[in-house]
Amino acid sequence: MEVWGMYLDQHLVLKWMHIIAMAYWLGGEWGVFNASRPIVNPALSLDERRRHMETAYRIDIIPRTGIILVLPLGLHMGYDLGVQPLGGWWLVGMWIFVAFWVALALSAFFKRGTDIGIRLTKIDEAIRYVVIPALFFTGVYSLVTGGPLTAYWYAAKVTLFSGLLVIGLILRFVMRDWVMAFRQLVSGGPNAEIEKRLTAIMAFSRKLAYLYWAGIITMAFLGTVKPF
Repeated sequence: MEVWGMYLDQHLVLKWMHIIAMAYWLGGEWGVFNASRPIVNPALSLDERRRHMETAYRIDIIPRTGIILVLPLGLHMGYDLGVQPLGGWWLVGMWIFVAFWVALALSAFFKRGTDIGIRLTKIDEAIRYVVIPALFFTGVYSLVTGGPLTAYWYAAKVTLFSGLLVIGLILRFVMRDWVMAFRQLVSGGPNAEIEKRLTAIMAFSRKLAYLYWAGIITMAFLGTVKPF
């Protein structure tokens, strides 16, 4: 395609955008990981801990957006490479849907803490409940039969991505638990049991985060090296 007198190869532009989305996904999760550490430090005041939680939420919208964009970019490039069969108007419809999905995620972020924000978040999660099994079963079926995703590296990447979406959902529920625990601390004052629960939640999320990063790095490896 030609833009402002320059010829731009569509596939290379998609690849560039895919790299950026992956980078913000991986880097953003690292930011959330580090910003969340002080949240479970009882030596800090509640206001200070709440400030760190707000920072983690503000950083988190970046990987939340990146993970959504990775999907259409990967499917579009897959069609260009001939490893997935859905193109044409299907791609157009997919991009329209993803634009709605990104707008939904951003709206839920800006309206967080309100009733409408909660409703928007639940709609966002409901979309993932459909996308995750669709990707997983398509990926696994293709690994077993060789189609409709005709490259094994691509089918493996799609299957892995569905698993990472599951981890992402779990981490979202973890962040929701932070909020609930803080509300209890604010309303009821210092509470050793709640502090213990916060620490346990954080320890669990850190283990998940390491698995998450390993999965993202593996996805990048499969897409770049195409080993099988």
